[in-house]
Amino acid sequence: MVVVKSPLSDEARKITGEALQGALVDLIDLSLVAKQTHWNVVGPRFRSIHLQLDEVVTSARTFADTVAERASAIGYNPDGRAASITAGSGLPQPDSGWIKDADVVGYFVGVYGAVIERMRERIAVTEEQDPVSQDLFITIAADLEKMSWMFQAENQT
Repeated sequence: MVVVKSPLSDEARKITGEALQGALVDLIDLSLVAKQTHWNVVGPRFRSIHLQLDEVVTSARTFADTVAERASAIGYNPDGRAASITAGSGLPQPDSGWIKDADVVGYFVGVYGAVIERMRERIAVTEEQDPVSQDLFITIAADLEKMSWMFQAENQT
């Protein structure tokens, strides 16, 4: 059933929709792993990292909503169900239990690397298919790269 008429061709809608769905999954998972580590971080930098992780959650959730709404706008059904996140996420998962503050920072350097790599792939695949969605991916990638830089700088001595 077609509910929303897409301004894109069927092929462009499929390619762009799949890219948006992949981004949605990664962004939802980013918010989940940030909250998981937020609850379990320990160490001398607990408070600052604990608060920084809330910023990650807020940013990831905001971007996830924007991505899902873009998918809907082009007539592609976004899927943020738990099973879809589990099946489609490309993010490394954190260890269970308490996690030392320096390990959390190191973990997020890796997480951001994975998300950014996948976001840049989406930038490339949507270049000709849908420049509007590509622009969204570029904006998200820029923000993710900024947050990645901040985590990388945090563990330098």
